Amino acid sequence: MTETAAAVGSNVFAGGESAFAALTERYRRELHIHCYRMLASFDEAEDAVQETFLRAWRARETFDGSSLVRAWLYRIATNVCLDTLRRSARRLTAFHSFAEVPWLTPYPDRLLDEVAPAHDEPDTVVVERETIELAFLAALQVLPPRQRATLIARDVLGWPASEIASALDTSVPAVNSALQRARATMSAHLGPRRADWSAGEPTAEERALLDKFIDAHERGDAALAVSIASEELRITMPPAPMLFQGLETIGPLLQNALREGDWRLVATTANRMPTAASYLRAPGDTIHRAFKLDVLRVVDGKITEITTFGPALFPQFGLPATL
Repeated sequence: MTETAAAVGSNVFAGGESAFAALTERYRRELHIHCYRMLASFDEAEDAVQETFLRAWRARETFDGSSLVRAWLYRIATNVCLDTLRRSARRLTAFHSFAEVPWLTPYPDRLLDEVAPAHDEPDTVVVERETIELAFLAALQVLPPRQRATLIARDVLGWPASEIASALDTSVPAVNSALQRARATMSAHLGPRRADWSAGEPTAEERALLDKFIDAHERGDAALAVSIASEELRITMPPAPMLFQGLETIGPLLQNALREGDWRLVATTANRMPTAASYLRAPGDTIHRAFKLDVLRVVDGKITEITTFGPALFPQFGLPATL
């Protein structure tokens, strides 16, 4: 460590807890997204970030200035997530549908948009759809924790192997080996080329289909809802372990759902995917109440998958509890 680095290490947190909070808080959102990729749960990621800041505060005197504060916090956050996964008994050995990932939750795009490179933080990574969509998150859960951390650090954050090795307390050859195995597993689930893993931002076609999806629900038009869906449509509802597949099965269920009451839907986006927030006014009620989030996957001009989540994260989406 150089004399300059030692001085930085002794002074960077010298202002006490308030100075520490001011310096580290700017990284909260990107650390939260990092932990979300590791854990696939919005709330668990929030807990992990809190633990990251606590550990960083306790270890502040060990920060020697030889790395950026941002990189130092990422190392701590990664290890917090690894500890969380180590304590958890959950582990996927294969991924076929979101019904197998009951802890999966959506992430509001309005919060993803808080992360953007600033003049003084050019290494900040813009959150692209291919690294945050639900299929990518679910496939990550198949990887052993250290492979997961390695792949995220290299292929999402762009860290060099040497930096990953330092963060995970391992060797560069071990990092390269873990990365090779992780990429092979991800390709098996998502396609052999990263360009095939997902599309970019929601397209005009996807937004138009979302508008039709909303219109069909608000008018109770089951025929319209069916017309914009693929014959192979499938619906999952994490954390419920249910999988509904095929229009022949889903069509009658959809008709019944549209008769449950009066629906009002709001267009939004989650995980860079078109999403509808649904409010239901049940018979006998006078208010439309937050009911569910439907995240849509569109292929070849048809809705091929709907992933339905409960209303718990409406506040994070900036949505009211009632309409």
